[in-house]
Amino acid sequence: MIRPGSPPIHASDVVPGLASRQLAWQVLQAVAAGAYADAALERELASLARAGGGLSPADRGLATEIAYGAIRQRLLLDAWIDALGKVSAQRQPPALRWLLHVGLYQLLFSDRVPAAAAVSTTVALAKRAGLAKLAPVVNGLLRSLLRRRERPAGGEPCLEPWAGLALPADPAAALALRRSLPPWLATGLLDWLPPERAEAFALACNAVPPLDLRVNGLRTSRQALLERFAAAGVAARALPGAPHGLTLLERVGDPRELPGYSEGLWCVQDRSAQAIAPLLDPRPGQRILDACAAPGGKSTHLAELIGDRGEVWALDRSEARLRRLDRNAERLGLTTIRSLAADATGLAELKPHWQGHFERILLDAPCSGLGTLARHPDARWRISPDAIDGLVTLQRQLLEAMLPLLAPGGRLLYATCTVEPRENGDLIASLLAARPDWTLLEERQWWPTPATAESGGGDGFYAALLRGPGVSPDD
Repeated sequence: MIRPGSPPIHASDVVPGLASRQLAWQVLQAVAAGAYADAALERELASLARAGGGLSPADRGLATEIAYGAIRQRLLLDAWIDALGKVSAQRQPPALRWLLHVGLYQLLFSDRVPAAAAVSTTVALAKRAGLAKLAPVVNGLLRSLLRRRERPAGGEPCLEPWAGLALPADPAAALALRRSLPPWLATGLLDWLPPERAEAFALACNAVPPLDLRVNGLRTSRQALLERFAAAGVAARALPGAPHGLTLLERVGDPRELPGYSEGLWCVQDRSAQAIAPLLDPRPGQRILDACAAPGGKSTHLAELIGDRGEVWALDRSEARLRRLDRNAERLGLTTIRSLAADATGLAELKPHWQGHFERILLDAPCSGLGTLARHPDARWRISPDAIDGLVTLQRQLLEAMLPLLAPGGRLLYATCTVEPRENGDLIASLLAARPDWTLLEERQWWPTPATAESGGGDGFYAALLRGPGVSPDD
């Protein structure tokens, strides 16, 4: 972190914009030490506010952009340090490495920051935070980048952030460098997808994700909420293909301050996630289990789809996350949801009377989250192929634990927010090969793609709808 004794930089300091850059730098250092990006950002913002230096909305937005953007672009920014510096990125003092990332990100990716401001604030931070002897290194490296990317006389400007670097000949290594992806993931993408679709996936992973909402149809309509937003000056539009979905067209501060939140008229839910619960075809009066429920977006969606008439059990190992689910269900006015803190793999032993009890089961399994890299900027650097092997074992255990709980002829929906075939289609194929009396009714894979007005922009999800043996009274 920034060296002990360095005073916090306030928004009123003489160098404009220094506080937002310092905060972004602190987030980068915290993430490098193991913190999650969103938690680190909130902690640093709260600390700055307690010190009397709260940021304006514009400066808070800039700090978030730099921090999250630099985390996403870590591999590419390191490549620039390797190309321009006398010491490789991995051998740089950590504080200096992440400070260089703050400056490099602004020069390569930020349209709203003039190059001179990016360089001067980064150098000022080095001097302010105990790295004064290294300030010439910072200044020299950033100016070297500008010189390398200068527009040739009569030529085109260097628009791509990797222009000026030597790209590897190997397609996967080149994709990893250009789009700042772990090399193993870039290799996988080119195995799973044609090159143009792998490129689209990578672009989507580096985009700022949209903020999507799901309208609570038990309390209002989508059109009524859109009209209320318009009256309050909130730009939003309906989401094609999501009957209760809308997306905000501009960034907002705290979403909880938007119209209708306290009245339970809507909740935040990604557009792709809104497609999961309806696949179960839940019906009023049914007994439904959401086996890995927290934070509860799909549990509340299921309760809304059955008109809040029936029984929805929301299960999760985390009591704290279930309390958040309970609060959200109360805000939305839903009374059918009951929460239970327990390990889903041992549910048959814990609740023996639940054998054959549920007409519908949703297993939104723990997974690698490769479909949500835009939403979680640090996730790509946390995941490894070995970790995925362990997740596949857990996913199979969870699936096997759910099968006895399903009523005859009932439906079980297995879902993940990843695109890794081992966690998705391969796992379901293996299960069905061992249980020929089970039927695959539907299988879908959503791949993240860049957002347009009509499509794209959502997280990546997988869903497999299974029907158990026997005859359901609903069919």
